[in-house]
Amino acid sequence: MSFLSDLRVVLEGRDFRRLFGTRLVSQFSDGIFQFTVGGYAFFSPERQATAAEIAAGFAVLLLPYSVLGPFVGVLIDRWSRRQILVIAPLVRGTLLLVAAALVAGGASDVVFYAAALGVLGVNRFFLSALSAALPHVVSKERLVTANAVTPTSGTVVTFVGAGVGFLLRVVFGAGTGGTALLLVASGLIFGLSALIARTMSRSLLGPTYDPSLPQVREAVRNVVSGLVDGARHIAHRRGAAAALGGMATHRLLYGMLTAMVVMLYRYYFTTDADVALRGITIVLASSGVGFFFAVPITPWATQRYRIETWIPMMLITCGVLGFVLCATFSEVGLNIAAFVLGVAGQSVKICADTVVQREIGEVYLGRVFSIYDMLFNGMTVLGAVIAALLLPANGKSFLVLTVIGLGYLVGALVYRITVSGTGTGRQPAIVTD
Repeated sequence: MSFLSDLRVVLEGRDFRRLFGTRLVSQFSDGIFQFTVGGYAFFSPERQATAAEIAAGFAVLLLPYSVLGPFVGVLIDRWSRRQILVIAPLVRGTLLLVAAALVAGGASDVVFYAAALGVLGVNRFFLSALSAALPHVVSKERLVTANAVTPTSGTVVTFVGAGVGFLLRVVFGAGTGGTALLLVASGLIFGLSALIARTMSRSLLGPTYDPSLPQVREAVRNVVSGLVDGARHIAHRRGAAAALGGMATHRLLYGMLTAMVVMLYRYYFTTDADVALRGITIVLASSGVGFFFAVPITPWATQRYRIETWIPMMLITCGVLGFVLCATFSEVGLNIAAFVLGVAGQSVKICADTVVQREIGEVYLGRVFSIYDMLFNGMTVLGAVIAALLLPANGKSFLVLTVIGLGYLVGALVYRITVSGTGTGRQPAIVTD
């Protein structure tokens, strides 16, 4: 069944349409916000962003999702999810207006990033509430289909929002005034999601009151101990541990490469911030195209190769082609490399998702995917930090490229050593229907 036909099936439900509309509006706004933060941090004409500041920007954009992720469920399982979907946009909109005022008033970067962290923290509650609410608006028979189409749709709309953010930046200007207007626009659009959420009844999305639930403090302690138990569970399943390691290796090296590409566009190819932003936008679009190409390619490939063979093949592809293409230090080479890494890196992630779902016991899946989420974002930030320590002022570094290329090759070798002798045999191919 195709994506569009899947979407038509789940859109037949009125309550799903309302929840889905809430998601689309919020993630469209989120695309504008993420573009705005990236543009402010990396491409403001009046600011000279260093590699360290780029790493800080990555941390602001990604770490709230990893740090808060395992804990938000404690509150989402106790508070009305419909109310979270109504109140969170209002809180976020207020924070965005505050952030806009801070930018317009020339506040320090530390203050701006603190406001941005608050916005992203609220958004983490919002997105988790959306996911937890989904089973309440679709039947059990359609839940798998709904889970397949909603994240993909949200990702597409986020990319669209980022594109609209780019166009609005052209209209509003690249200075602090334009940044402030972008933040206001994001806040107002996000507020519209609250209006959609209000059309649903307060009791529709749960949770059902359960007096046996532990107190919040005890539940938080249980989250920490649960993560430890999840890590121990992974350690005894070499296939899943290796897949997580392969994914984490890619994200670490991808974070290094992304930081380098941003520096190259900002200071090597041009010193004009607007020209640099247009260039990096094309690179991100190339990576996004690769991301979507991985969706049909990965099932096709895993019908011909074992996952244990395909993951190291993709890591080697990233290491070899990534080095060769990026070593030209040309914009054409970087765009082709972005596409290749988009395909190969997303293919590694799809395979890792599948291996974890197959090998991890049902009772541990939630905890393991919390660890997965922390690795996915945390390793990207760590890669940007490492790059910040190694990159020169203009971003051109054969040393960093060599470290990245060798890192992929070592990651592929370690993966193969880890999975060898596990006796997993031929695993079923990844399917999308």
